[in-house]
Amino acid sequence: MEDQLKFPIGTFQRPEIITKQQIDAYIHVIETFPERLAATASQLTAKQLDTPYRPGGWTIRQVIHHCADSHMNSFARFKLSLTEDSPVIKPYYEDRWAELADAKELPIEPSLFLLKGLHIRWVVLLKSLQPKDLKRTFVHPQNGRTFTLDENIGLYAWHCNHHLAHITMLKEKQGWS
Repeated sequence: MEDQLKFPIGTFQRPEIITKQQIDAYIHVIETFPERLAATASQLTAKQLDTPYRPGGWTIRQVIHHCADSHMNSFARFKLSLTEDSPVIKPYYEDRWAELADAKELPIEPSLFLLKGLHIRWVVLLKSLQPKDLKRTFVHPQNGRTFTLDENIGLYAWHCNHHLAHITMLKEKQGWS
């Protein structure tokens, strides 16, 4: 049950082969995420926004601000990967970022606006990528793992749906629909 609450859509599974059709589907998820997130969260009260999606988990407010933080970092990683040869990226402590005042106290609208603008830019960039660009890489220093951009597009499509599911699952459980 804990895994279902933590990973309501399961963990990210990288396909063996990532096709153009799969990339297009991933990009569509990323493109529509800000609108879907705003629609899902727009009618929630402050008290509801401050409800954790699972015991010991972040509040909905923290999840929304986390999405802005995470997607900004990912966008920068794409830009680095497209302009440098397999850069070692700068990791960040998402759990610590989620405990800062802007993530715990700020209304969600600034992050919703940020996500809308960021995703417009990100999607333009993603749609411009050629097959050779999708194979460009970055290295994550915490585990030394090399990621390809096509894999990272899939990971972030999953990330969008993963956190949206946290919110929709809690709304359904609480009868907030």
